Amino acid sequence: MKIYTKTGDKGTTALIGGTRVKKHHVRIECYGTVDELNSWIGLIRDQEIDSRSKETLTKVQEKLFVVGAILATDPEKATLKNGKKRLNISEITAKDIELLEKKIDVMDAALPQMTHFILPGGHTTVSYCHISRTVCRRAERMSTLLYENEPFNENVLLFLNRLSDYLFVLARILSKNLQAEEIKWIPENTEKDK
Repeated sequence: MKIYTKTGDKGTTALIGGTRVKKHHVRIECYGTVDELNSWIGLIRDQEIDSRSKETLTKVQEKLFVVGAILATDPEKATLKNGKKRLNISEITAKDIELLEKKIDVMDAALPQMTHFILPGGHTTVSYCHISRTVCRRAERMSTLLYENEPFNENVLLFLNRLSDYLFVLARILSKNLQAEEIKWIPENTEKDK
């Protein structure tokens, strides 16, 4: 199989099911952003972090492939003529969301309570988490736009929302583990001195 097909040379691409759409279509933006997110998470996983976090991140990456496949499927062609689903893969379920929530709760219990916003940074690995978090939020924003017009499994939206929370708390726990400083954002007083 060749890597290049030349079928997209005119600015269109095929969805799962064969429908061709413009490469700037919101659906393409959605699963393209999920793909970008998956790559950033791979970069976090490549860092010197604990094996449990690496294991969780691998599971997340696998689920993001499911999310991408769901988003890449033309809803009008999601069901075959024989009544079976076109995608013969697992769905995103409540269990996937619960896994992230449990991981968040465990990490959060080991952290000091937040009193201020935190500036992203402190260590390269932590920064990768924050970049991943913001890409995840973009994927979520794009997906909610798509969902308004062409609904799909709502658990995809819940998973993306919870994943961004997970990535934020992961950044905090890695800051702690790596002994990186968390810099609080303390707004300057805008009132003039009296």
